[in-house]
Amino acid sequence: MNNNPKNTRWIDSKSQERVPWGISVSNTWNFSDEVKYSEELKAWLSQDIVRQISISNKEPAWMLELRLKALKIFQEKQMPTWWPDLSKLDLDSIYYFAKPEGAWDNKSWDEVPENIKKTFDRLGIPEAEKKALAWVGAQYDSEVVYHNLKQELVDRWVIFDDMTHALQKPEYEELIKKYFSKSIPLSDHKFSALHYAVWSWGTFLYVPAWVKIDEPLQSYFRMNVKAGGQFEHTLIILEEDSSAHYIEGCSAPKYDKNSLHAGGVEIFVWKNASMRYSSVENWSLDTYNLNTKRAIVEESWYMEWVGWNMWSCTTMLYPCTILKWDNSKADHLWIAFASSWQNQDTWAKVIHIWKNTSSNVISKSVSKWWWVSTYRWLVKILPNAIWAVSKVDCDWLILDETSVSNAIPHISVENTDSVVAHEASAGKINPDDLFYLQSRGITEEQAKAMIVNWFISPVMKELPLEYASEMNVLISMEMEGI
Repeated sequence: MNNNPKNTRWIDSKSQERVPWGISVSNTWNFSDEVKYSEELKAWLSQDIVRQISISNKEPAWMLELRLKALKIFQEKQMPTWWPDLSKLDLDSIYYFAKPEGAWDNKSWDEVPENIKKTFDRLGIPEAEKKALAWVGAQYDSEVVYHNLKQELVDRWVIFDDMTHALQKPEYEELIKKYFSKSIPLSDHKFSALHYAVWSWGTFLYVPAWVKIDEPLQSYFRMNVKAGGQFEHTLIILEEDSSAHYIEGCSAPKYDKNSLHAGGVEIFVWKNASMRYSSVENWSLDTYNLNTKRAIVEESWYMEWVGWNMWSCTTMLYPCTILKWDNSKADHLWIAFASSWQNQDTWAKVIHIWKNTSSNVISKSVSKWWWVSTYRWLVKILPNAIWAVSKVDCDWLILDETSVSNAIPHISVENTDSVVAHEASAGKINPDDLFYLQSRGITEEQAKAMIVNWFISPVMKELPLEYASEMNVLISMEMEGI
């Protein structure tokens, strides 16, 4: 592996300090590895591939049955017509399962195969785990290569495991079966069916009642194989009066062939519990990011989504919260930043089912160089959701004359006792603000970066400090030449 690739970008050219793992720049992670795979790589999706995945992962019979049912749904469903153009995504050329040789859920960093360990060393996993995290999981292609959890959380009966390994344990199987595919149906859309047919590994998090985890829990997903697919499944369950903050980071190298990410995230939060899910996604420019995420919230729950999306040629990502019972609340905070012919199609979806529920949606996007940004949101307040309150605020900052920003709202209120507020705006950098900053000795490029950082600050402040500070640097790097 080339240890100093031409396209690698560093935070500080003097100190050569690396960007922490989970925080990524378009070219920083644009490197690939020479890796041997323990099973023959096969493109084309068939029952044989699905059975191979199930056998390799040593799954119970009910999971194979679910996979085959999902495969049938996938094959029968048509491609969505309202999404961005997917005509260049050749699903028959994707490798749906890639198992690196020697990789298997290691508890010690020293046990990780050396070539894979070098990749995650460059992403900064060991340093981040020592400094700030309660746990770490690392997935490479279709296999988890490392998992660890602080002993104090183990002693409090917190379960942290990768999904495939957890499913092999009899003590976890019934719990997984109870919740798996219960928030995202197999037939939700074509790519949810695909996900269930070929999913591999991912994260299983269970927090018992009354346990509050103060430090972030984090997993990182790295896709290396050319024309590869990654389909991790994240299942999070918080019992009553518990709390947790979980962060997922993603990256992939750029090849000359399209790749596919179609993960799934299911979150269940019980009475009086609080869950924050943060996502930092930096897929390469030839990756289609077609992810599905959904949370179900019971009485007096709180669910918060914090998202950051950069790059990927096409992103279609629509986190959904279902406020199922009284006094539950959801916040959706999202930033999208990309350029160079990218198409970012994102959405927040909140369904209010019962009374005194509330939701707050904040979206910020920055566009440059022929980028298309589309933000769709759905707020649905059902008849029994009396006294519900929802606020939607979407803002776009356009940095050139060629980018496009679209807003597609859908608001449905089925009672007369609820309140919905909606606001959307689009604009450019104010020349007066630039003049003011430049009159204080700041260069034009630095001034623009400062304005962009201010623009996205409502979402940035919700990220952990070490993430937010590095994001400021990444924005400055993306603003070069503007």
